[in-house]
Amino acid sequence: MTSAAEGRVDGLIEGVRAGRVRDLARLISLIEDGSPQVPAILATLGQPAPGPRVIGLTGPPGVGKSTTTAALIAALRARGERVAVLAVDPSSPFSGGALLGDRIRMGQHATDDGVFIRSMASRGHLGGLAATTPAVVRVLAAAGFDTVLLETVGVGQSEVEVAASSDTTLVLLAPGLGDSIQAAKAGILEVGDILVVNKADRDGADATVRDLRGMIALGSREDGAWEPPVVRTVAATGEGMAELLAAVDAHGAWLATSGAGTERRVLRARNEIEALALAALRQRMERGDHGRRLDEAAVRVAAGELEPHAAAAEFIDGL
Repeated sequence: MTSAAEGRVDGLIEGVRAGRVRDLARLISLIEDGSPQVPAILATLGQPAPGPRVIGLTGPPGVGKSTTTAALIAALRARGERVAVLAVDPSSPFSGGALLGDRIRMGQHATDDGVFIRSMASRGHLGGLAATTPAVVRVLAAAGFDTVLLETVGVGQSEVEVAASSDTTLVLLAPGLGDSIQAAKAGILEVGDILVVNKADRDGADATVRDLRGMIALGSREDGAWEPPVVRTVAATGEGMAELLAAVDAHGAWLATSGAGTERRVLRARNEIEALALAALRQRMERGDHGRRLDEAAVRVAAGELEPHAAAAEFIDGL
């Protein structure tokens, strides 16, 4: 790294620690672009312990995740918390950037110095979260945010990854759309710490709440395990947000007293390490002699001269 580049990086780090939004946005862009400077930057920033509370919001399309996120921002800001939002959107097939605009959906918070909102492209990453999300959360921790809201793309079954990245996971559903049945099929109810029936002023809300509570009652839990509450909200008007925030706080208290919070942070760190190691391994596989050997093995497998498992074992031995 040249001295000029080092100076720019040092300036970004200083700006992030000082809470300057422009420097924070630039540093996140470096992370998204896969800059080779990122590991050194993150090492310099460090990782405050325990870091910000991370709340994930997931659920089928059309249930009001962005509206609920905006309402949660308002409720958290009323308590004096600094809030960051990572809205992970589908990627443009042309530019790789996020298709949806963060300011369009949450514009009322755009001028609040205590709120940082960022749309991030999933770039084809399964699970509904961008692969760079853990590193970005570390930067937000260094910037002093109290809570990070992760809003995922509404793609159904693959969204369950949000649970591995959050302290508390909210699964949003809405009445009249068959969401409770679809969510049960997709398995996302299993990862929800709090089930939110949004748009609860619509017909069918009572039935949706009843169905969800019935599903919860059928589940088996160990003694002392958390039982997900079902909270009714109308995010567009703010109705039910106090109850939702109280449920989030109650889950946070349970995480602290049960030891589950430590377990989740360890799992989150493990997943991040694994993802980084696999990404580094994939890059190494494509470089120089390793890339040539991989191509040669592929030709032999395609010609029927070598079995794929044997080819993989042979390739790994040569790394």
